[in-house]
Amino acid sequence: MLPELEDWFARATWQDPRWDAASLSGAKAGRRVSVVLPALDEQDTVAAVVAAVLPLTRGPSPLVDELMVLDSGSTDATRRVAAEAGARVVSREEALPGVPARPGKGEVLWRSLAATTGDLVVFLDSDLVDVDTRFVTSLLGPLLTAPGVELVKGFYRRPLRLLSAELDTGGGRVTELLARPVITALCPRLAGVVQPLGGEYAATRDLLESLPFAAGYGVELGLLIDTERTRGLHALAQVNLGVRKHRNRSLLQLGVMSRQILAAVLNRVPVPDSGEAIVQFTQLDGQWLPTERPVETRDRPAMRELLSRRGGPAPR
Repeated sequence: MLPELEDWFARATWQDPRWDAASLSGAKAGRRVSVVLPALDEQDTVAAVVAAVLPLTRGPSPLVDELMVLDSGSTDATRRVAAEAGARVVSREEALPGVPARPGKGEVLWRSLAATTGDLVVFLDSDLVDVDTRFVTSLLGPLLTAPGVELVKGFYRRPLRLLSAELDTGGGRVTELLARPVITALCPRLAGVVQPLGGEYAATRDLLESLPFAAGYGVELGLLIDTERTRGLHALAQVNLGVRKHRNRSLLQLGVMSRQILAAVLNRVPVPDSGEAIVQFTQLDGQWLPTERPVETRDRPAMRELLSRRGGPAPR
C-alpha cells in the first residue's frame, strides 16, 4: 500500500474492538442511534438478527433508540416474523410515500433515511447467521469515540457455505474478483478497506443524507467512494467483526451483483457506463442460452436534496 494508506490503516483499523454497550451509551451525548435491517424474503434469518440487536434497545440508557426492518417487497413471512421478533417493520412504500419505488438494496437503504430519526445509522444485513450483539457496538465505537470519523465499515472472515459443507474461506467472491481489482485500478485511495462490499456498517446521518445512493448492490462501494471524495480518507474507519456467515448466492446471482457494483464505480469516475443490461448464459438440454436481466443502475439523489425539493422533511 501507499505510505498514506499504511498510515490510515494503522490509525483507523480496529483489529480487536472491545467497546461495550454501557460505555458507548455514556458517549452518545444526546445523539440517537437507529439500526436498520434491509430485508427481502429473509423469513429464516431475520428474527435472529433482530434478537441480537433487541437487548441494546432496553434499559435506562439504551444504546439503540430505534430498530427497524425495512422490507423490500418480501413475498414470504419476513414482515410477520420480524414484527413478532420485536422490530418495527416498514415497507419501502411506507418509508417514503409519493416516490415510486425501484427494486434493489440501495433503494431501501436510501428510503430508510426518511423513516428513521437517528443521528447515527447502523445497517445490518438480514440474512446473517450467528450474528452477535457486538456487531452493533463495534460499528458504533469509532463514530462515538473517534473525532472526525463519519463512516465505519465492518470486516470479517467469510466462510463459503455450500449445500453439503462449509469451507473455512472462499466467501466474498465478488470482492476478490471484481471490487478489489476495480478499486486498485480506479479508486486506489480505498485499497486499504478490507471489505468494501460488506453490508454491516454505520455512519452519521449528516453524511448519509448528503450523498447519492447507488442502485442495488452497488450502494456500499458507492458510499465509500463518495465519502472519501467529499469528506476525505480520515472520515473512514473499519472494525473487525470476526466471522460473517450469510446465504451465499449462485454464480448467476453474483454476476448481476457485479454488474450493479461496476455501474456504481463507473458512475463516479470519468469513465462512462453503457447502461446496458447484463447478459448471462445457462445450459439447457445441451445448449447455452442467453438470458438478459435488466439491472437498475441509476443513483438516487442525496436525501437532503429530495427533501428540499419536496418542501420539508419526509414523514417519519
